[in-house]
Amino acid sequence: MAGHHDHQHAPHDHAHDHADHHGHGHSHGVAADADRRWLTSALALIVVFMAGEVAIGLAAHSLALLSDAAHMLTDAASIVLALVAMRLAARPARGGYTYGLKRAEILSAQANGITLLVLSLWLGYEAARRLIEPPPVQGGLVLVTALVGIVVNVAAAWCMSKANRSSLNVEGAFQHVLTDLYAFIATAVAGAVMLTTGFLRADAIASLIVVALMLRAGTGLIRDSARIFLEAAPAGVDPDSLADRLVATPQVEEIHDLHVWEITSGQPALSAHILVAPGGDCHAVRRDLQRRLRDEYRITHATLQVDHVGEDDDQQLLQISDAAEALAAEHCADSHGPVHRSGPHSH
Repeated sequence: MAGHHDHQHAPHDHAHDHADHHGHGHSHGVAADADRRWLTSALALIVVFMAGEVAIGLAAHSLALLSDAAHMLTDAASIVLALVAMRLAARPARGGYTYGLKRAEILSAQANGITLLVLSLWLGYEAARRLIEPPPVQGGLVLVTALVGIVVNVAAAWCMSKANRSSLNVEGAFQHVLTDLYAFIATAVAGAVMLTTGFLRADAIASLIVVALMLRAGTGLIRDSARIFLEAAPAGVDPDSLADRLVATPQVEEIHDLHVWEITSGQPALSAHILVAPGGDCHAVRRDLQRRLRDEYRITHATLQVDHVGEDDDQQLLQISDAAEALAAEHCADSHGPVHRSGPHSH
């Protein structure tokens, strides 16, 4: 009994799933091509401007401009990573990679977050040093370059907002560009202050504002990507309340070994062991549960092992709750997480 898995798939459901998957695959391919075009446009804008900004930053002795240029380098790297990850994620599953390479996008998002944090630490140190001993800075050059930077980043952010930002990967690259936009606004203000008042520390203060923005964006990306790597439930899904709702389905007596996670951003998956009342229709229960998961939680990738309570058990006359406990112990001696039962004993 311990090795028994009741994989019950109705032929009609299977065919429907296949047709549905095929339709989505086509539209997703078209969308991915459009995403790549928008991201490539943003990348071209950023690289061209960044090259000029480094030269001007060195000439003007402005750390704010150089820190903006360093951030733009991470913008460019994040977009390149996003494009590479999209290519990898689009490859079909084969060999040992049964999910394909969909998590390449999450690796990319995590790399973006880490680069933001590392750069913010270096720029924070440099800015603190310049606060103590401010070097001469050409405010006029800083102001003009920052104003051009604002225009370039607005254009790049607009291009990227057209791409699919539900992808953590694309969202990561978008956050880089958005952070840069705020940074250029701070740098433009610093340039104007230096030009009108001669207050040279404004350059270092603008750099520290950039650092704070980079820290915020970087920690957010690392947190969200780490949730996916650690197989946490998708944001907004509480596994306990989900199990309580499912166990209230007619004929369902118990749910245990419930796992819900994300394969990649926007692709939740679920697996569970379901015990159905003796004589219940396992096929109908499985279809009902999968429909509820799809409609209420948008979980379309659900693997459910469905068995009858007391199946292959010599003591069929035991009360259902006792039989369920005996079966759970036999089936899943090391079941993970809480056991959810119908009736007054819900956990």
